[in-house]
Amino acid sequence: MGYKLRLKWLFRRSSGLLGLLLVAAFVTVAALAPWITPHDPLVQDLNRRLMPPYWVQGGDVVYPLGTDALGRDILSRLILGSRVSLLVGFSSVILGSCFGVVLGLISGFRGGGVDSVVMRLADVQLAFPPLILAIAVMAVLGAGLQNIVLVLSVTGWVQYARIVRAEVLSLREQEFVTAALATGVSEVRILFRHLLPNVMAPVIVVATFAIAQVIIAESSLSFLGIGVPPPIPTWGNMLAEGRDYVASAWWLSVWPGLAIMFCLLGINLLGDWLRDILDPRLRNI
Repeated sequence: MGYKLRLKWLFRRSSGLLGLLLVAAFVTVAALAPWITPHDPLVQDLNRRLMPPYWVQGGDVVYPLGTDALGRDILSRLILGSRVSLLVGFSSVILGSCFGVVLGLISGFRGGGVDSVVMRLADVQLAFPPLILAIAVMAVLGAGLQNIVLVLSVTGWVQYARIVRAEVLSLREQEFVTAALATGVSEVRILFRHLLPNVMAPVIVVATFAIAQVIIAESSLSFLGIGVPPPIPTWGNMLAEGRDYVASAWWLSVWPGLAIMFCLLGINLLGDWLRDILDPRLRNI
């Protein structure tokens, strides 16, 4: 499918276009976060604690979404929190997918004992629910941005390895691989020059949906207090801070909840569009 045809398909799919716009908006906000936050998200002012949004009685247009229990601007914290959530999401998926793809390529191409070891390791990890495993590891390593990226990367490699292995098992018997081996091409070159481009389509689709899953996992860990530690704002710990004020200060929980919802909506819509584009069986052009 050519470039123009892909654009035509995108604009025919309004949901895909909406997903792309939402993801682009969140990524832009996250990238520009230090320069577009109206206030310092870490500065406390108890004289302005629990101010409602500006359209509610008692609100102030200077703090359009209100303030939290410590007088910090919620809008600024949402903007900075988007950077943390997207950084964790993209970093974890990139690291996990790279590790899983390499293992899947080697496992599928070499077969035998290597394949058995990799697949048994994957089976052992799949026996543990990912979030429970992440909670257990974070309890040992301690809270921190680097630790949460590492944990979510390690818990996410299995799906890429299994998908790539299944694709390579069918591709390694193809004529272009046999010809490459016959001409003396090294296994490394075959793996990364000939096989890797042919298995990237499903990997891209899975990685897109995995970003949404990782953002939920990071928010869950931060909500439980074992993710990114305060005072760094994340959508998860903002939800945790607002749970005691649901009845009296609804805005503390509503805004980070909506941010998570719309971010995941955009990622899932974009993932659906990518799946339709990259899977010929789903095209209807």
